[in-house]
Amino acid sequence: MSDNNEAGDSTEATVGRGWRLWLVLILLLLVAMGITARMLSLYVEDQAFLQTQGDERTLRTVQVPAHRGIITDRNGEPLAVSAPVATIWADPKMMDLQHVNIAKLAILLKSNKQKLTAKLSANRAKRFLYLQRQGTPELAEKVRALRIPGVHVDREYKRYYPAAEVTTHLVGFTNLDGKGQEGLELAYEDWLKAEPGKQLVMKDRLGRTIKHVREVKSAQHGNNIELSIDLRLQYLAYRELKAAVKAHKADGGSLVMLDVKTGEVLAMVNQPSYNPNDPRQRVSSALRNRALTDTFEPGSTVKPMTVAAALMSGQYTPDTLVDTSPGYLRVKRKTIRDHRNYGEIDVSTIITKSSNVGVTKLTMSLPEGSVRNLYHNVGLGQATGIGFPGESSGYLPYLNKRQVVERATLSYGYGLSVTPLQLAQSYLALANDGVMSPVNLIRQKEAGKPVRVMPASVAQDVRVMMETVISSKGTGRRAAVPGYRVAGKTGTVHKVGRGGYIDDQYMSTFAGLAPVSNPRLVTVVMIDNPKGQEYYGGEVAAPVFSRAMGGALRLLNVPPDNWPDVNKQL
Repeated sequence: MSDNNEAGDSTEATVGRGWRLWLVLILLLLVAMGITARMLSLYVEDQAFLQTQGDERTLRTVQVPAHRGIITDRNGEPLAVSAPVATIWADPKMMDLQHVNIAKLAILLKSNKQKLTAKLSANRAKRFLYLQRQGTPELAEKVRALRIPGVHVDREYKRYYPAAEVTTHLVGFTNLDGKGQEGLELAYEDWLKAEPGKQLVMKDRLGRTIKHVREVKSAQHGNNIELSIDLRLQYLAYRELKAAVKAHKADGGSLVMLDVKTGEVLAMVNQPSYNPNDPRQRVSSALRNRALTDTFEPGSTVKPMTVAAALMSGQYTPDTLVDTSPGYLRVKRKTIRDHRNYGEIDVSTIITKSSNVGVTKLTMSLPEGSVRNLYHNVGLGQATGIGFPGESSGYLPYLNKRQVVERATLSYGYGLSVTPLQLAQSYLALANDGVMSPVNLIRQKEAGKPVRVMPASVAQDVRVMMETVISSKGTGRRAAVPGYRVAGKTGTVHKVGRGGYIDDQYMSTFAGLAPVSNPRLVTVVMIDNPKGQEYYGGEVAAPVFSRAMGGALRLLNVPPDNWPDVNKQL
């Protein structure tokens, strides 16, 4: 019995173990089938999703920097360029604040470890934090060499101005993000600006680029601009104006030089100036381009236009006599005076001596709108259309019959306001035989359409009259240029304050052209409030004109037209 029982127990145990083994095998088979089904599901149905999720953890779209357009002078000399610099930034979430090189990084960033770690800790939740912008390429290499996880170096561009303060009022400057803020940088922002590209790259877990996959968007570099100015003449004009403002302790000054035939601006400088490469020098008092934004009463510099209007009327010739005795003239309640009694003088001498009484008598004998209309036709009291931000239009009043005093003062440059550029533009008509070309700051392949504003004979007669101003008998003797015939006109007016004219503050001006036989250049010099013993335009502004014009004519190889005749001397 016992043997049979043992045999039965053994059979039951074997059956029990077999059943459990099959159960385990079935379970394992089910698990394997489940895993296989899941793998098939992931591979077939979720492959695209998983691939995208994986790529998002390794592929990144990064920005490809593009440089802003270059600004050059008419000869290709760079005035504004974009230099490559480094932007150092951090991903605070990825950074190990206990990294052995954190202290070295702080030193490179001109900080200390405590400040740097405190800054990173405060922004721990962020994924982007600037550490330094516009760093040098050398600094970038040193930061890369530290190999700190979460610290990255990207390339961008910084605007640099090689001519610095010499051209800053024209060119302007950009902000830290490369957007124009002043001058032509602002005016031509859409033309100069760059469009960064995009590139797909693969990065490792530390954020380092290990492979460039493909270009998503091409970088579009900015367009270049070629200005009309000649940097050689710009340097010359800047040097002479700065020296004069300093010597006369003036508040400021402007100089504008134009090409007679094309109307292009060859030089435009102002004082005070500033270095656009140093943001600390960008103070409000130095930023504006005074030659375009500041207005003043032109004074006697517009008397040639009044005389031109008289000649155009047909009532006068250069030899017509005008009685200026006794040296003053009463117009209603205002007394208009000359420096002395010039007696009976011809129209040409009115210009030579700058007679207020003479031009007033000419004006009063003309139809009411004659002088004002000519002023308007030569561009006074209206914007030049040069496209510069903040350009002032000046002021040229409309006068009715009863405004007799205003008509009189308008004839010798009071009661209107102009910019130095407008005054220079008006002299183009006198220099170019009565024809004016549009004024431009951008170099033109072809001259703009000229406009005739006075007969050629009138412009030529007035030029000859203005040449007497530079003679020993005139008020602009110090504007003479050795070897060249020069024509011009001085101007000295009281500055206008809140309560009217200020007795002891002046605007000293000289406007002229050369050479008279075949005019090439027009130049206007304005000195604001000279504080020395000299303040007349012929004493303060005329010498600056002489040096700037003389240097420019020689640099441009303009043939002299007043060279001594050696044969006659022999």
